[in-house]
Amino acid sequence: MERHFELELEKLNKRLIKMGNLVAEQVHNVFDALLKGDTELAHQIIVKDSKVDKLDNKIDKLCQRLFALTQPVATDLRLIMSALRINNDLERMGDHAVSIAHKIEGISDYKEIIIELKIDEIVNMTDMIVKDVITILSTKNVAFVKDIFELASAIEERVQTATAKIMEEMMHKTDVIVVATNLIIILTNIERLAGYSTNIAESIVFIVDGRIMKHKKKTFETLYVTAPAETVTDAAPTPDQDIVSDQGEELASEHTPS
Repeated sequence: MERHFELELEKLNKRLIKMGNLVAEQVHNVFDALLKGDTELAHQIIVKDSKVDKLDNKIDKLCQRLFALTQPVATDLRLIMSALRINNDLERMGDHAVSIAHKIEGISDYKEIIIELKIDEIVNMTDMIVKDVITILSTKNVAFVKDIFELASAIEERVQTATAKIMEEMMHKTDVIVVATNLIIILTNIERLAGYSTNIAESIVFIVDGRIMKHKKKTFETLYVTAPAETVTDAAPTPDQDIVSDQGEELASEHTPS
């Protein structure tokens, strides 16, 4: 039974990494389509989203089976809990890639605006953060998590700057409203991709050493070096323990970018 459980955990980890690579590919391709104005590639991304959804369901069912048939403790419990969250975050990232793909046709003739607003630079940064967080998911090397938080902050700042410029243009030129609206929607989705990347980074830290990083990103380095870890104990939780209700509420709620 123990060997079977280990094999199931290994399967879960492999599926999670596969999901991450699939979503990272979707994000990279949608950014490529955005910068090139490639509507055919954008359509392929929309069609391929069904693969992300199918893998999402498989991971969810595997996590549910592990919870139902075993009593995971400590590291194993952290992995299963975090896998549910990471899987949800990855599925949402796939959805945001599709949302961007839907808007590409409406801006495909305005590549010069994308360069002028430096959206190409924002795109390259976001492509990088997604690839980097999937690498960390695979290697479990949390030493680079702080880089994810810093890059996400830089992306957020650039998105806000670009959005402000677009809003200003909309106030003075009514003929750009449709294009401007599409660009704002694209930028919003890009910002959310960065936000979900930090969510995944937080979950990886929790898997590795039990530290709860939620709401603590701005002081990550100090916390990671000096703060005592908030960990799950080795004993299996009983129904009357607070941890059961707390974890149940978190898993039941929709996990959105911090």
